[in-house]
Order: sequence, then C-alpha cells, then structure tokens
Amino acid sequence: MMISAKHITKNYTDKKALDDVSIDIPDNKIFGLLGPNGAGKTTFIRILNQMIKPDCGEITVDGTPLSFSDVEHIGYLPEERGLYKKMRVAEQILYFASLKGMNDADAKQELNLWLERFDISGWRNKRVEELSKGMQQKVQFIATVIHKPSLLILDEPFSGFDPVNAQVIKNEILRLKDEGTTIVLSTHNMNSVEELCDSITLISNAKQILSGSVREIKNSYSANKFEIVFSGYYNSLLTTLTPSFKIVSQRKDGDKTIVDIELVQNVSTNDVLTYLMNSGTIVSFTPILPTMNDIFIEAVKQQNVTTNE
Repeated sequence: MMISAKHITKNYTDKKALDDVSIDIPDNKIFGLLGPNGAGKTTFIRILNQMIKPDCGEITVDGTPLSFSDVEHIGYLPEERGLYKKMRVAEQILYFASLKGMNDADAKQELNLWLERFDISGWRNKRVEELSKGMQQKVQFIATVIHKPSLLILDEPFSGFDPVNAQVIKNEILRLKDEGTTIVLSTHNMNSVEELCDSITLISNAKQILSGSVREIKNSYSANKFEIVFSGYYNSLLTTLTPSFKIVSQRKDGDKTIVDIELVQNVSTNDVLTYLMNSGTIVSFTPILPTMNDIFIEAVKQQNVTTNE
C-alpha cells in the first residue's frame, strides 16, 4: 500500500496542527514519522485513519483517494493503549478482529499463531487487568496486526517494553515488512529509527522540515569528518602538519591508531588520503555520519531559529 499525502493542512481553534505538509509513504517500506511533542504527528495519523478530516489537501492510496473502506486494511497501534481491562485476552483480540471484518474461523487461527509466536498461549483466558504492562502491550500489538493489514501504523510501539521484548517486537515489524506490509513508525526512539526505517519525514511546529531516505539524510548532515585507522608505525606529528584538516581525536587500539579528522578546506578525500599515507599504513578511511538523534536535534533547532527570526 503506497500512501501519498499532498498539501495537508489542519487548524484547530487555537493552533495550526499541520501546515501544507506533503508526505509520500512508499509501498512495503518502514517509514519514520518523527517530530517533537506537539509537532503534528498525531494529527497526521488521525487524518490517515479518517478519525478527523484535513482542512485542505488530499491523501491517496495506491493512486486512489483515501476512502472509508480503506480502514479495514489499516492496523493502528495508538500511543494511548485501548484495551478493555475486564475482558479476557482471547475474546478481546477476537473482538478487535471482528471490527476489521475478519470471520471467526480465520481470526481464531491467527490468534493461536500469534499467541504461540509471543509465547503467551497460557494467558489467553486471563483478564487484561491481570497482565503486566509489557504483556498488555503484546496483546495490543496482536490486536493491531491480527487482520493482516496492508498499512500498519505504530505510535511509540516500544513503550513499556524491556530491551528483550522490544527486540521481539522489532523482529516482528521486520517480518511483517518482509511479508509486504507498509509500516509507519512514529517514535522518539532514534535508535529504532536507525535500525528499522528506510525513510523518514520530520515535522516540527506543524511544518515538514526534513524528508528522505535515512542514508541520504545522514550523508547530507555529515560534517566532512572521517575516521582513519593506521597500523604499525604512525607519524602523529606529520599528520598534524597541514591546513587541510584538523584532528578531532586520536586513540590507540592494540597495534592500531585511530584518528578522527575534520576537513577544514575544500579538498578532495583523494588528496587527503595521499597526504595521510605518508603518516603510516592506512587500514581504513571511513566517513563519520551523524546519528539520527543528532540530526533530529539539529534540524529542529535550525527550524526554531528560522521561525523566531
């Protein structure tokens, strides 16, 4: 399922939630929807789920305008979990499956598969209120995906999980992607973005400020920094005798020396490598890319400066 949102605008009484936002969510990929609290992410998700309508703009699904019937093909895990505390696990999941149009036989078959996959078959007749928070999260996840949605929207899906169970959910997300599901991941966990997302859009103050593949964005924010690993003899003095770059850090690792440099002039990496070869035997020369967390902070900071000017 490929989603294209064009010029989406949404105003509430006292604020603008989305301001001319255009987002393309590619088919069979994991797409990260990022932004600070209050940026407009939840509003976009609610529009996509047709809980609210935009004031302007259009969303298409595989080239066709989004319609109410598309809801049956969407799985939505909200940040505010919505389980019925007194209901038993199995009946709760089957109830959500019926809301998505699944027949009883298919729903029971999928329920058994998911309970076994998460190793919680013994909890099927427990009331939700008897479960730990992490166990409730697993139940909610199953209820979200049991009908095999073409589009899966996950809002902070790792909240409440310990690292082991968070990895279990990550593995399931990747498996669903491999099976053809398009996934929208809204999270503040930038490590998860690095691990899972193919592309992202960053929204801040209702505006779209960054979009593209994770790799392209990281390359665009690189600051001409490189890690060089030398082996054997290393002439540290010679490395410093150039105005073309400055040494950011230097450390030993066994019989190797690792030097981080930052280019300060418009010189080619080939020229830098040629010069550095005089300092010792180079094992590797690798660009240092910023983390998504660094990029998130920098992009939002730049946007806030621009807004306040």
